[in-house]
Amino acid sequence: MSDSGEKRMRQMFKPVMALTLSTALLAGCVSFGSEPPPSLLTLTPDSAIAAGTSRSGAVASAIIVDMPATQRKLDNLRVPVQIDDSSIAYLKEAVWVDRPSRLFRTLLSETIAARSGRLVLDKVEISGQSSARISGTLVDFGYDARSAEAVVTFDAIRRSGAGEVEKRRFQVRESVAAPEAAPVGTALNIAANKVAVEISDWIG
Repeated sequence: MSDSGEKRMRQMFKPVMALTLSTALLAGCVSFGSEPPPSLLTLTPDSAIAAGTSRSGAVASAIIVDMPATQRKLDNLRVPVQIDDSSIAYLKEAVWVDRPSRLFRTLLSETIAARSGRLVLDKVEISGQSSARISGTLVDFGYDARSAEAVVTFDAIRRSGAGEVEKRRFQVRESVAAPEAAPVGTALNIAANKVAVEISDWIG
């Protein structure tokens, strides 16, 4: 083969080789399938109510924490990995014990109750009563491969018993040493607790 022919062949296969290398590196930390994980991830509140604590009060003075809405990427038990602006995969062997929306609501409710001393409920079953209410959308709850960070983003909506509404975005990023289930899970737990504390302080 002539020199010009060999040059054309190298130019033709170089992008393919680069793509193969990139795919091989990515496969080490993300997965598109489902395999049984060695353990399950969960969230643990830094601020918790002591055992035996009893609280009571009128429904109208309670804080209601609704189940957060989620984007489709979080509507499962996996930890999403943002590879680039338009590509998402899932972190290998990283599986939540429950859906992120449920875990985050439990952590948020516990944090607000522990820090504020107020009565916090998941829902109101007595009609005709007005209460302060926290709802919103869990936008991000995963790993950003571009910055090597765990990211928690929550668009919170606060409704007062008087009908006033305020919306605010909360976001915390935590550096992760390695794109693996354990360090990412730990970083997400830290970030989720920081977001919960910020929301608790916002409520007052």
